[in-house]
Amino acid sequence: MTSIDTFTQLNAVTPEDRAGRRRGFGAALRHFPFGLALAWLVLATVLAWAVVPWLFSTYDPLQGTPGGQLKAPSAAHLLGTDSLGRDLFARIVHGAVHSLSGAVAAVGVGLVVGSAIGLIAGSVRGRVDEVLMRLVDVLLSIPTLLLSLSIIILLGFGTINAAIAVGATAIAGFARLMRSEVVRVRNAEFVEAAFGSGGTFAKVLWRHILPNSLTSVVAYTAVQFGWAILQISTLGFLGYGAPPPTPEWGLLIAEGRNYLATAWWLTAAPGLVVVAVVLSANRISQSIGRNAR
Repeated sequence: MTSIDTFTQLNAVTPEDRAGRRRGFGAALRHFPFGLALAWLVLATVLAWAVVPWLFSTYDPLQGTPGGQLKAPSAAHLLGTDSLGRDLFARIVHGAVHSLSGAVAAVGVGLVVGSAIGLIAGSVRGRVDEVLMRLVDVLLSIPTLLLSLSIIILLGFGTINAAIAVGATAIAGFARLMRSEVVRVRNAEFVEAAFGSGGTFAKVLWRHILPNSLTSVVAYTAVQFGWAILQISTLGFLGYGAPPPTPEWGLLIAEGRNYLATAWWLTAAPGLVVVAVVLSANRISQSIGRNAR
């Protein structure tokens, strides 16, 4: 046998080797974060819309063009125009600041108030824990949309009031999650050692319990961000959010529903944007949750 034949035999690829390589490539492809990168790209794009909208569209989102009503998507108007001749893409871009700011405010209300309730309930325990958790159970028993509408009726319409209403419905979820995490960390050995070494309750709570309880809460915050955008858009669609002519995404969907047969893009385009942002927030939350584990 020549050296060439020996080299050929040693480097021959068997069918089993090919199958193993295909399985390895498939596993690597499944774990490669294409979806996560796309999710971050979507959120970064929407954030850029909110910060510098004039870089993406030169049209005035509030000013219509005479004779340009209900134009189909084209090179001049990427997503067409609405019933008043306003560029739909410009309205979606400029509406990002209203939807995102409302979602951030709503998540902030739920995170701060809910985490404070959960932290107190999980660390103090006893009757304080029972009273606070019963109040949380009451909040959970009320449908979120009904609770949001009730709060808006009391406060009045507007993006800020809608954000407060949505944030109030998120308090119970944050409170229960924070309490469960605090109870888990509170029974850990390093916390008992901190108390045993002379640490006061406030110091141990601030330095040990709270930092180690926030990981799951941060992942939950990403989920709530997408959920808050969906809720604020729902309130805007029902007419309880930002008033016209504000280009809020839910309001854009509501304005286009009367033209579904002739101008379907008026509803489809902002609806797809809302879906993309919500799915992206959920994908990022899953990534944060896996890294936390």
